[in-house]
This record gives sequence, structure tokens and C-alpha cells, in this order.
Amino acid sequence: MKRVLPLLAATILAAGTLAASANDRYGERPPLVVSPDLSAPWVLQLQRAPEGQRVRGLRGVRLAPATRTVIRRDRRAQQQVRVRQRAQVPHATRQVERPVQVASAAAPARSAAVQIDPKYLPQTVDYAGPHKPGTIVIDTATKFLYLVETGGQARRYGVGVGKEGFQWTGTETISRKRHWPDWRPPAEMIAREKKKGRILPAHMPGGPANPLGARALYLGSTLYRIHGTNAPWTIGGNVSSGCIRMRNEDVMDLYERVKVGTKVVVV
Repeated sequence: MKRVLPLLAATILAAGTLAASANDRYGERPPLVVSPDLSAPWVLQLQRAPEGQRVRGLRGVRLAPATRTVIRRDRRAQQQVRVRQRAQVPHATRQVERPVQVASAAAPARSAAVQIDPKYLPQTVDYAGPHKPGTIVIDTATKFLYLVETGGQARRYGVGVGKEGFQWTGTETISRKRHWPDWRPPAEMIAREKKKGRILPAHMPGGPANPLGARALYLGSTLYRIHGTNAPWTIGGNVSSGCIRMRNEDVMDLYERVKVGTKVVVV
């Protein structure tokens, strides 16, 4: 019994010493500093980067082996959280991130990349007709527009002309010119297309979707025009309600070569 008491006393004394030592060790704990980089692993958020050094993930930071093990486990946990978060996002919301192409209501059904017959591309040809240089001559049978030049030549363009029942011939002059013209379909056209199940707008501002295209040359006081198109594959056909239709590239070229007052002969 005498031997047990000193041993017990020594044990109690040692425990008290350890407790005091522990209190001394943690008596002044360092302040908790949270990194402003909240995207970093949580272990890195609890320590401040050295002066002038940026902490990016785990690159360039030396840690003790035990700490690296904790971080690797934490990274796996973060990855699992991200996977769960993605799984919780509705399918319709994820679809919004994909590029979406919205078709215009007035856009043509076929692609503008469709090629046309090369004979309808602009070219210089011989001209032996009776009209003076500077005159525009439109041959509706062959679907060609000629701008008569000097020296017995003419610049020739392919065109689209009036459909059956909308063809006309005569002589007019260019009364005005417009860049990217707006379109106001006449009432008879709106009614006619409505019977076919197609609703035309009362007014459409100029732009790539506008059927009048990039330029318009108005013919006298009529409703007819020489104009561009948003459907270039129709060049060379009987496709319009009487207007002369050209590719946008071609009508832009013609637009710069003629002026108000130019004579236009449709045959």
C-alpha cells in the first residue's frame, strides 16, 4: 500500500504537469485568417499566402505530407459536390448554355449559300442594240439586265422577273434610290398571299431578312423596282410580282453605276 501511494501521487503530478503544459501551449492561439480566394481548397483558405505570392490551387505551395493528404481528400470531396450540383440543375437550364440560332419569320426556307447558274453572274458582253450608253435594258425572256456601255459593250447581270400573270414591258426612269429599303406590301398583295395561308407584314424595316435586299431602284411612279433579294437562288426564274430581282452583290454594283433619271427599258 505504501508503494502504491507514491506511484499514484507521481501519476497525478505528471497529469497536472501535462495539463499545465497543454494550457501554456494553447494559451495564445493564433488568429484565424480566411483567404479571400474562396475557390481554393479549404486548407489553403485558412492560411495567408506569403507576401507578393498568389496561391493558385496547389501549385507552388509546399505542405507537409499529412496536410497534402487532407487536401487531396478535400479536392475529391469538392469534385463530388460539383457533380451533385450539376445533377441537380434541370435539363432545360443546362440547354440554355448552348448556342441557339433563332430563325427570322421572314427568312427564306433555303440557304443563301445555294449556287446559281454561272451564266447569271456579272460579265461584260458585246452589245449591238439601239439604246444609248447609260441605258438599262431588261430582257425578261432570257432573265438578263444590260447596262449599256460605250464601245459596243454592255455589263450584263442575271435577274429574276415576274411570275406568270405579273409580267410587263415598257419604258420607265429611275425615280429614286434607296439603301436597305423598307418594304410595305400593297394591299392587293397582302390579300392575295393571305388566301394562300401566308400572312405578310404591313411594314418591314430594311435589313438582311427584307425581300427587297440591300438596294432598290424605284421605277417611275409604279410599284415596280429593281432590287436585291434575300433569296439569291431564285435569280434566273419567274419569281416576282413584277419587280426585277438581283443578287445583293449585283444590285449594289449597279446602284453605284447609275443615277436618278436613268432610262430603263423592259422588253
